[in-house]
Amino acid sequence: MDMKTRYSDEDLLQLLGDRVSEVHLRQRLGMESENGQHVFGYGRTFFHIENWYSVHSLIRTSLRLVGLHGRGRRNARRHRLYRHRIVLPGLPQPFHGFRILQLSDLHIDVDRDFARLLGEAVAGLEYELCVITGDFRFHTHGDYGGVLAAMEALRAYLTAPVYGILGNHDTIRMVPHLEDLGITMLLNESEPIRRGGAAIHLAGIDDPHYYRLDNLERARRRIPPGDISILLAHSPEIYAQAAHAGFDVMLCGHTHGGQIRLPGGIPLMTNAKCPRRFCAGPWRHHGLRGYTSLGTGSSVVDVRFNCPPEITLHELVGGDAERDVAAQ
Repeated sequence: MDMKTRYSDEDLLQLLGDRVSEVHLRQRLGMESENGQHVFGYGRTFFHIENWYSVHSLIRTSLRLVGLHGRGRRNARRHRLYRHRIVLPGLPQPFHGFRILQLSDLHIDVDRDFARLLGEAVAGLEYELCVITGDFRFHTHGDYGGVLAAMEALRAYLTAPVYGILGNHDTIRMVPHLEDLGITMLLNESEPIRRGGAAIHLAGIDDPHYYRLDNLERARRRIPPGDISILLAHSPEIYAQAAHAGFDVMLCGHTHGGQIRLPGGIPLMTNAKCPRRFCAGPWRHHGLRGYTSLGTGSSVVDVRFNCPPEITLHELVGGDAERDVAAQ
């Protein structure tokens, strides 16, 4: 049986209804049934270029006419490894040196070779946990069978437990299929990560950008006060809410760092309603230590300029340092 059709709608409602509220599930499925084609309205930003498919073709054609499309595609397939140290006062000793591989905005069904290229890029890396911070799919609606096949290929390269969250390109209907592949999806939920008799907590929320179905209160309701907590959020737009909700770390993506930047690293757009300083790399807000990935894949058009795709290795370190250390 085709992986995509293994679960009927009734099965999905029963499986997911045990984990999210009925209202949440009906909102998600209802908005998805409108095919996610709203270019204007919905979400935290008014304009959604990712849903305007005719413009995607225009951009691609324009790049071909000026001879830049091929170069941009090659750029989008040359992943750069970033190493980021997160200093956390109160981190349990067994988690000192704990490494988290972050992949974000895979858009993995962009072509047949991308899953293999990405798998080869992560092969040989050492880490204790992998997190995928949303946007598995290239398009925002339509068939997702290609996504599941590509994720199955990539999963074979990932050697540690894998957790994921949904982004604005994803359908909630993929969740059971991804979990069949060994990817634990967090839908406003949390999971304890245990090591050497100690625990930290990994929480994840549904897309806060377009669907706006994030629920921080539900995500951290099972996290004991004082325990270290790491939040997976697709977009950095909820940085303030996450900080005041008491999370210690927030890992996110969505912005692609602009994906197409002018010389000097100036992004043409970030598609996020928040200050630019939260849209790429490490940042702080009150006690929250955040990191926004430049993205592992590409969206709208499969090109990048002056903004390489990113694979990130975070290392947790105990201590009282005032700020984290990032090294490329």
